[in-house]
Amino acid sequence: MSCFPYRMIMKTVVLSALILFGIQSSLRAQNIEYTRPSWYFGGAVGANFNFYQGTTQELNNDLTVPAAFRHGKGVGLYLAPLVEFHRPDTRFGFMLQVGYDDRSGKFAQVISPCNCPADLALDLSYVTVEPSLRIAPFKSNFYIYGGPRLAFNIAKSFTYKLGANPAYPDQVLEPAVKGDLSNVYNTLISMQVGAGIDIPLSSTHKRTQVVLSPFIAYQPYFGQDPRSTETMTVATLRAGIALKFGSGRRVLADVAIVTPSVVAVAVIDPEVKFTVVAPGNIPVERRVREIFPLRNYVFFNIESTDIPDRYVLLKKDQVKAFKEDQLEMSSPKNLSGRSHREMIVYYNVLNIIGDRMQKNPTATITLVGSSNNSPKEGRVMAENVKQYLVVVFEIDPARIKIAGRNKPKIPSEKPGGQIDLTLLREGDRRVSIESSSPEMLMEFLSGPGGWLKPVEIVGMQEAPIDSYVSFTVAGANQAFNTWSLEITDATGNLQSFGPYTQETVTIPGKSILGVHPDGDYKVVMIGQTKSGKVVRKETTVHMVLWTPPQNEEMMRFSVLYEFNESKAIPMYQKYLAEVVAPKIPVGGTVIIHGHTDIIGGEDHNLQLSKDRANDVEKILEKSLLHAGRSDVKFEVTGFGEDLNMAPFDNKYPEERFYNRTVIIDILPSK
Repeated sequence: MSCFPYRMIMKTVVLSALILFGIQSSLRAQNIEYTRPSWYFGGAVGANFNFYQGTTQELNNDLTVPAAFRHGKGVGLYLAPLVEFHRPDTRFGFMLQVGYDDRSGKFAQVISPCNCPADLALDLSYVTVEPSLRIAPFKSNFYIYGGPRLAFNIAKSFTYKLGANPAYPDQVLEPAVKGDLSNVYNTLISMQVGAGIDIPLSSTHKRTQVVLSPFIAYQPYFGQDPRSTETMTVATLRAGIALKFGSGRRVLADVAIVTPSVVAVAVIDPEVKFTVVAPGNIPVERRVREIFPLRNYVFFNIESTDIPDRYVLLKKDQVKAFKEDQLEMSSPKNLSGRSHREMIVYYNVLNIIGDRMQKNPTATITLVGSSNNSPKEGRVMAENVKQYLVVVFEIDPARIKIAGRNKPKIPSEKPGGQIDLTLLREGDRRVSIESSSPEMLMEFLSGPGGWLKPVEIVGMQEAPIDSYVSFTVAGANQAFNTWSLEITDATGNLQSFGPYTQETVTIPGKSILGVHPDGDYKVVMIGQTKSGKVVRKETTVHMVLWTPPQNEEMMRFSVLYEFNESKAIPMYQKYLAEVVAPKIPVGGTVIIHGHTDIIGGEDHNLQLSKDRANDVEKILEKSLLHAGRSDVKFEVTGFGEDLNMAPFDNKYPEERFYNRTVIIDILPSK
């Protein structure tokens, strides 16, 4: 009996634990959530409101009716399965519908020469293939779409009925004539535009999510002439509804256990993994030997044919003192602080050309001016550059040819482009410097399309990119709208960084440490989920400020890309394989980071920069493997248009051209 109270207590504890465990399991099951799907499959049904225009009279080889039909309308069925892709909270996606498309209708009654009413009905139907670009302009459930329509004819019959003359109501009527239209196109290529809205029918607590999408689309008469004869066209207004099914990805949610003395607090924790990498001190002050590419363009201001004053223009008595490897002596006007050394090189491009032509008396160049106003204005721009080289550097005028164009041979503005046209046109207003002389060009190049020989710059790097502190939130793209950082030092001083949308962010150690050589920090990641909830994860990290106790030489190369391109042109592929790859030391490290200018969307530019960096890595890896080497470590990053990491500003077209780049840092093994 003395053990009875003890046994009762133990039973109570066990029973309570089981009850609490059951409550917790129930709560956890109820709070399982899923992301919104990216892929949807389903079907669409709608009504085609068809409108006939033009003239129809010769129905086939056997029947030409006495009066022409001109206007008609009708309603047909549209039925199609569909596939749709668009990531949650993004603007762009893709849609594909393939199905049955009825374009039937009936013409307005006409009166034949015998004063008899005539009626004509058409049974036109197609199998239609409709791929579309889907755009959600506000990143909401509303979207617009548009694209081509490819239609294959499967029915083309008609019914023609001639009625009785009202003056002779008792006359015997001819039976209706039925047949197939002649000269019907088997295939039509046209277009469509439309809009719709997604209405979720299921919550994010279910893996399979259902969406109902009312939509409306217009398919104009362009390309919808059903026949190769006469002038009949069909325009269609379609209204319908789509039912779409998608599968979400599971997001686990943890719920805090409730005890009698603690208030229950629900903590939503999506599937993300937060890591911080803070490198120890890299005891190196790197001497950077940079092979800087020389853009063979001189950009001109809008509505001016004078060489802009940001370019360095020498006087005659300064020419003898000019040296390509000492360009700090010749600084341009109003130069921004970023990448000061590199832009000094570029803004001396005319002096470099003049110096090289003086040293190589047989070298010749062609100056091609491009102006959207007229080729004549382009020639004036080229003539001004020629005059500078002739007067200041005393180059024989016969060694310099000029030409004028509306657009350069490789324009930035592409047909159909609609974004940032002003910036693109600024980049197309330029004088291109072409040469077939090897003394003027990069290694192994020849012909007028070759790039100018790069300039070698030697300087000191302030803080290497591999010394930056790296913060990674794996899964942030799916789980969060944005996330930010709160970093607190040992004295309680708080710094905030963000918000961010990408999964990995790098921050220079100096931005966190300031003047302190090292320190222990508490790092809190705060994420805002797509459902509006807040997730917090924290860790501690020891950070060390980068200091330079010894010297080490590093080589830097750059690869320039054309606007919106992620594949290196053949010239640069050869350059990477035959010039850069052999300079990578045994056991070395290659740090590759891609960049873009500010033209275009931020998400697109981030992916574009990654594609460019990966392109360079693949070319270098392939070249090393051909040489039997696998000893090199690669670190690849894309920074997009990130203004904090961009090599240059974006104020002038030359800066934007240089920001379309991949920078390659080659470090020795130690």
